[in-house]
Amino acid sequence: MTEVIGVDLGGTAIKLGRFTQDGKCLQSLSVPTPQPAYPDATIDTMVYAIEKLAPGMVDISAIGVGTPGPADAVGRVAKIAINLEGWIDIPVATLIQSRTGIPTIVGNDGNCAGLGENWLGAGRYYRNSVLLTLGTGVGGAVFINGALFTGHAGSAGELGLITFEPQGHPCKSGNNGSLEQFLSGQAIRRMTGKEPKELGIMAAAGDRDALEFWNNYGRNLGIGLTSIIYMLTPEVAIIGGGISASARYFLPAAKQEIDRRVMAVSRPGFQLIEAELGNQAGIAGAAKLAWEMLARQAAKSTNY
Repeated sequence: MTEVIGVDLGGTAIKLGRFTQDGKCLQSLSVPTPQPAYPDATIDTMVYAIEKLAPGMVDISAIGVGTPGPADAVGRVAKIAINLEGWIDIPVATLIQSRTGIPTIVGNDGNCAGLGENWLGAGRYYRNSVLLTLGTGVGGAVFINGALFTGHAGSAGELGLITFEPQGHPCKSGNNGSLEQFLSGQAIRRMTGKEPKELGIMAAAGDRDALEFWNNYGRNLGIGLTSIIYMLTPEVAIIGGGISASARYFLPAAKQEIDRRVMAVSRPGFQLIEAELGNQAGIAGAAKLAWEMLARQAAKSTNY
């Protein structure tokens, strides 16, 4: 049986899964990301984990890798990963392919999460959608008429890097006050001194300060989504990533803000919903990236 491997590179963990063409995850694995996550050590760890997941690469036809930042248009190079050390123009696909002997493709991790949700999760019912991943950073994915939109150079869809407050906290992207500086796990720690999970537990216990924090967080999310909705008029915005575990405490405020700020004509039937795949979204999407690469290769060989 032919399978592919999806790899999701995160700031704290590298997650992997073996997937069939119909989306079944046969086996998964997670290993710690090296700290600091310099490219050489991280590639070594990814290759080690891939070989552990699929000894001898038996039945593996392709590998897809999601990295936290834009990739080039052909899926060979991780152009930058602003929250990892030293990640500028790293030929991830070539490095992994040369070590494993398996065709490899690389993509943005937000796009991969979107592909996963669009394939197997909350996005499968919609043709025009956006996804925001709220985690260490804030990633995004845009789907137009059922297709992932990455722009002419492969780097479109960085929704977390849009300007939210022009004079706000500096972002590693070079921007100031990006949406990521208000919604990411790093931003939450900077603003509150607490972990997002801790604030979720406090809110569940009825802590008024935590509930007020999440309400304000939701308002900021809604304001950020306002610009995105006006630009793209999606049917749905899907909210994923680790911070979405507390979505019940902030999505109502976000929806209220959107309803107040976006004209009804720009949001007919608009929905704001939680992602369905949780931590599996990234590896599922990376696997989908691999399957799409194989399909393109097959079509090209048929045309010849």
